[in-house]
Amino acid sequence: IDPAKYNSISSSFGIMLKEQGVKGFFRGWVPTLLGYSAQGACKFGFYEFFKKYYSDIAGPEYATKYKTLIYLAGSASAEVIADIALCPMEAVKVRVQTQPGFARGLSDGLPKILRSEGALGLYKGLVPLWGRQIPYTMMKFASFETIVEMLYKHAIPTPKDQCSKSLQLGVSFFGGYVAGVFCTLVSHPADNLVSFLNNAKGATVGDAVNKLGIIGLFTRGLPLRIKVFIVNTKVMSPRSRPKHVPSMQTDTYAHFKAPNYINLISAPLPYELILLN
Repeated sequence: IDPAKYNSISSSFGIMLKEQGVKGFFRGWVPTLLGYSAQGACKFGFYEFFKKYYSDIAGPEYATKYKTLIYLAGSASAEVIADIALCPMEAVKVRVQTQPGFARGLSDGLPKILRSEGALGLYKGLVPLWGRQIPYTMMKFASFETIVEMLYKHAIPTPKDQCSKSLQLGVSFFGGYVAGVFCTLVSHPADNLVSFLNNAKGATVGDAVNKLGIIGLFTRGLPLRIKVFIVNTKVMSPRSRPKHVPSMQTDTYAHFKAPNYINLISAPLPYELILLN
């Protein structure tokens, strides 16, 4: 991690391309694929479970009245489980991407962490990962739902079921764009913590704060991460029912109402590698 070397998006692309070639942009793709596959399956599968569970507890009247709270509680509960599934692969991915010579990929990176730190070494970033992903996911679902609902209520005179598919897609796209910015702002400091802790052996949260500074935690890599999260929070296609589901991660989910196993990578690897450097 060298902020002086990687001081802008454009220069970072050039440096990585020159030093590592095109394949350098895809380093760590296997743990990324496996980790975010498991996370996506748990996130969206358990979100539907917990949303129904909390709605049943609240009853029809209160579930409708306090639907935003239902979205928040359901998404937070689902993300707790999803991050437990993600954390081991995230630990391997970060080290493969940010520590030259550490490992070529999952096959040698995972055994190396297990030998040196044990199984707990794979989960030392879990708490900051929760700190990043839980607010991110809560903001993702709640803000997207609210933004789209407000657009249909106040900005579009035609009822949603009478709107063309292209208009519905445009509304979903705009809602995902705005939600992506919100998601980034609330989760970015914890994301810097996760990267720091997984990259520095034996480091603590205090070490990260001292090294990066409070301002650095909130601003380091923020412009690029906004671009990545906006891409990740847009909707591929609207569905006929009122419930919208954000994120390009949910293409299959949105069509088949099943956990996502196809579009598995949370952020495009070239962008993510630059963010970590």
